[in-house]
Amino acid sequence: MCGAAYGDAEFPWRTSPCCGKPLLARYELAPLRGRFTPAALVGREPTLWRYAEVLPVRDPAHRLTLGEGFTPLLDAPRLAEALGVDRVWVKDEGQNPTGSFKARGLAMAVSRARELGMDAVALPSAGNAGSAAAAYAAAADMAAHVAVPRDTPRPILAEIRALGADLQLVDGLITDAGALIAEGAEEHGWFDVSTLKEPYRVEGKKTMG
Repeated sequence: MCGAAYGDAEFPWRTSPCCGKPLLARYELAPLRGRFTPAALVGREPTLWRYAEVLPVRDPAHRLTLGEGFTPLLDAPRLAEALGVDRVWVKDEGQNPTGSFKARGLAMAVSRARELGMDAVALPSAGNAGSAAAAYAAAADMAAHVAVPRDTPRPILAEIRALGADLQLVDGLITDAGALIAEGAEEHGWFDVSTLKEPYRVEGKKTMG
């Protein structure tokens, strides 16, 4: 990575202009010391936005939520026994609104896209990310463009369509779908929320921990 740094007012919604590598969000933590504590989280909404101080969407009016995050930890004693350890907990991300952890990343990326004044998001997918992008774009009243391999399971295709996205079927692999989205983003100015093509999805995913 090149080490270049950009302020959030500099519109860093793609990869680094100098090296093409993913951008990573960093925060000024000193002002939060003594304020952003476990006790401060008590009583906050049970979504990923309870951690708003260390998330990239500044304006609360643009923070989309469909109830993602705050998923349960399930005790798995038989798995613990099989692994030879005292205890194993499994985090059930299937209880997120669109059925996977992808809801966290797309909630963040679409929220940030809306805050930046974008009117469309786009990504390639072979499943859950496409559904999540479509759902959060619909919640934001934004367009979503999703490209998928033609052999993607039909229930996934039906869900993406039902959520109002523009669905494009591609003869080929997910990489071919990604190339189509990159082309469209360049031509039409879509906010490309493909994996590691912007810094915001990973910020939503980090709340899983």
